[in-house]
Amino acid sequence: MTTLILVALVVILLLLRQSILLVLAVGTAYTHLFLSNSKIVFMMQDVWAAIDKEILLAVPMFILAGAVMTRGSIAARLIRLVSALTAPIPGGLGVAAILSCTVFAAISGSSIVTMLAISTIMYPALLAAGYDRRFSIGMLCAGGTLGIIIPPSIPMILYGIMTEVSITRLFLAGILPGLLLASMLSAYAIGMNYNRERSRWNVHEILASAKEGLLALFLPVLLLGGIYSGHFTPTESAAIALIYALLVESLVYRELSLRDFHAIVAETAALLGMLLPLLALATSLNVIMDYERVPQALVALMQGFIDSRFTFLLASNILLIVAGCFMEVGSAIVILGPLLAPIAASYGVDPVHFGIIMTVNLEIGYITPPVGLNLFVAMVAFKESFGAICRAVVPFILIMLAGLVVICAFPGLSLWLGG
Repeated sequence: MTTLILVALVVILLLLRQSILLVLAVGTAYTHLFLSNSKIVFMMQDVWAAIDKEILLAVPMFILAGAVMTRGSIAARLIRLVSALTAPIPGGLGVAAILSCTVFAAISGSSIVTMLAISTIMYPALLAAGYDRRFSIGMLCAGGTLGIIIPPSIPMILYGIMTEVSITRLFLAGILPGLLLASMLSAYAIGMNYNRERSRWNVHEILASAKEGLLALFLPVLLLGGIYSGHFTPTESAAIALIYALLVESLVYRELSLRDFHAIVAETAALLGMLLPLLALATSLNVIMDYERVPQALVALMQGFIDSRFTFLLASNILLIVAGCFMEVGSAIVILGPLLAPIAASYGVDPVHFGIIMTVNLEIGYITPPVGLNLFVAMVAFKESFGAICRAVVPFILIMLAGLVVICAFPGLSLWLGG
């Protein structure tokens, strides 16, 4: 019977073309049955326990909220306000693109949602204003990565679940590193466009855009203020974000129809159909590995040939960037997080700080050739070849790597708020 179940599982995953799920499912079942002398029923119990968590409700609700705001006009209103405020700055429209990604990241929790929402509006505007095409593509790709660094962040939620680290602390810890990366990208935008003709502040435009975007601008204040003041949990904040976005888009701005919402729900369900089984299987594998003391064995093994905190961070950063090139961020976190976090702790790296390091690494990997997944999304969004996208992101990858070095070297940047 057990063999029949395993064969059926393999066939289903092959038909669905879910290679990562297939490898994880077979690996988990093999570990339970042959390496640990466990039973398939224990694996199923672990799977159920993994998805029977209230905090998981935050993931689909944040994804839905971000998709609603992308399909509606909240993103467009935020961009109009930020563009009006940055008009006198050299390269003001480029800075506006980065700041728009930063603000929208504080709502959506997803890098792809952030990039698509902002790029749809900002990319044509940048080209029309005479900005270099390669610079514009690279900047929007890099700005989109802020979607998982600026809290609330779906990968941080997954890391917190898998490593049992406080998600509120992770959210707090992501604020300053996220603002650091946004500042570095903005500084590059100013430097590259310093001699570009700039506009004066248009008070009428600022007031008009502020009036139009007030409800949109209030959402990140509501979410982050509520979480950090302790008035509601990350799960409750996700529900509030979704309800608020639906009410504003459908009743106030009237930009979202029932048909639009139906399509958004279907897209989110398809995404969760991949994420939740992955999370459940990874949890089951982690349970049996913990029972067999695999993390402790890895710690001992690593300490045998890595003799310093610096060497560990260097090795783990390289591993995580490579993993980000080949794996979806959520998949990498649920698989690698529970393995690397205990090793990091053995070298004196705070688990919250390591969560931020891991998130930044994987997101850099997401826009790193040859197979960074955001690059393929950008091909569709910008209608450019893969080679053109890769050339465009190179300087921004270097900027983000410099930011990663600062984040690794100064733990206080993460722990000042998240400690």
